Amino acid sequence: MTSDVGSGTTEPGGGPHGHAPSGEDAPRIVELQEEIGQLKEAVTSHAVVDQAIGMMVALGRVTPDQGWSVLREVSQHTNIKLRNIAELIIVWGQNGDLPHDVLAALEDALDRYGPTFRPECGPPP
Repeated sequence: MTSDVGSGTTEPGGGPHGHAPSGEDAPRIVELQEEIGQLKEAVTSHAVVDQAIGMMVALGRVTPDQGWSVLREVSQHTNIKLRNIAELIIVWGQNGDLPHDVLAALEDALDRYGPTFRPECGPPP
């Protein structure tokens, strides 16, 4: 008799090989699987937002905290989730396309926060 426990093969449907978990632990297993999915999504989302903050730092000459504030403001002013704003900004960095309303909100926010300094001039006094 072979055991699937610890095999690492979880398929759609909840349990190993696509079967829903059974027994008294089934609800907890399903709950943990959902939590794992949420954590994976959060890690991916965090990485996307961090990349967009990096773009704000480099392009807008702002601090990372200000970059976060810029993204947050653009999200609020356009009524688009912050993660989606971050994705749009990353794509913009690759192909130059950004929806007009997002670009306008981004320019306004960057005007309010930056530049904190120009590398060729050194930090502000």
